[in-house]
Amino acid sequence: MLLTIDVGNTNTVIGLYAGLQLHKSWRIKTDAAETADELALKFRGFLETEPAVSGIALCSTVPAVLHQMRLMISNYYGHLEAVIVEPGIKTGVPILTDNPKEVGADRIVNTLAAHYLFGGPCIVVDFGTSTNLDVVSEKGEFLGGALAPGVEISLDALASRAAALRKVELVAPRSVIGKNTVEALQAGALYGFAGQVDGLVGRIIKEIGPVTAVVATGGLSSVVVPESQTITHEEPDLTLLGLALLFAKNSQSS
Repeated sequence: MLLTIDVGNTNTVIGLYAGLQLHKSWRIKTDAAETADELALKFRGFLETEPAVSGIALCSTVPAVLHQMRLMISNYYGHLEAVIVEPGIKTGVPILTDNPKEVGADRIVNTLAAHYLFGGPCIVVDFGTSTNLDVVSEKGEFLGGALAPGVEISLDALASRAAALRKVELVAPRSVIGKNTVEALQAGALYGFAGQVDGLVGRIIKEIGPVTAVVATGGLSSVVVPESQTITHEEPDLTLLGLALLFAKNSQSS
């Protein structure tokens, strides 16, 4: 089994793969204060009843956690082959931006997985701490994209800055015309973010032409996708699949 680890700003997603088939996954809170030993205890709890791990693939957008993950892998899984997404790793994804070093590891991994599944050109919409729209060329190149504040961070900001408003559960209200504060917030967030994505996707397609797919992923994708008019596919484990593909590209045993 391959252990895949995607460390995001808000959540860390863990998956076990047999080849390119997902066996099981977990989602936990990302804690930049956790030590390598604490992480090892957590992973041991997840894996103790699962098939043996034979390799590890990791990407992280949080430098402090990446450092502790490296220590955990070295101290507790040093006998396993590990692939960490960083400069020097073979990704097969040309990055056609002004400064390729700025591009987050998760965006590169998502590009690889999306092109593997759908060819190109295509668009990846990642609903995380930020909402990322990444554009993949017909050849599998990362062309760039658009970044917007994420759904949860926007709701948190609104609740903290407006005395009469509060955090609400992100579910569809009875109507887009909210009859109370909760429903008004839900309508604005849910339909507003779906409209934002649709607007950006439309502008991207005007620039690059027709696409093979608009792929949604990330923790909140399941909430927004039903309200979007442009998203064609939902792949919650897109980043984990990309990590499995990267491991296969870089594994010494392949």
